[in-house]
Amino acid sequence: MDDASFEAQVTASGAALLRLAVMLVGEPYLAEDLVQSTLFKAFRKWQRVTAAARPEAYLKAMVVNEYLSWRRRRSSSELPAAVLDDQPSGQDVGGAHAARAACWELLAELPRQQRAVLVLRYYEDLPDEEIARVLGCAVSTVRSNAARALARLRAAVPRLDEEARP
Repeated sequence: MDDASFEAQVTASGAALLRLAVMLVGEPYLAEDLVQSTLFKAFRKWQRVTAAARPEAYLKAMVVNEYLSWRRRRSSSELPAAVLDDQPSGQDVGGAHAARAACWELLAELPRQQRAVLVLRYYEDLPDEEIARVLGCAVSTVRSNAARALARLRAAVPRLDEEARP
């Protein structure tokens, strides 16, 4: 096993893996746990990872699969507070924070598979065929999961509008 190549790959891919994990779990600290447990598993089978045509894509697939198989649940339904910049920007920071929190809440309501499909499609910008390969399912399953997830999100948007009214 080549510890140097593992460290080099983690250095090169670590930030991207963490961003993907944050999009999947919605919390920076849980995302760090997800990436750490994924890298632990990757280290044990590092020869297989380095034998892949694209090791970073292999690691991203491992992060998604680890997310989908996680059995841990949060002890509360609280959403994490975002760290706000202290510099005035002239923008409605509170409104932006509330909108971001509402988006996280909506994404958190989706089943894991649907959320993973949306993150891979819209955040990682992967085509349906690649998403199907990462998730180990048919392309039609990816499309139906995406359609169901988007329908749930569209149905929730009017609810958000009603809650925002005085």
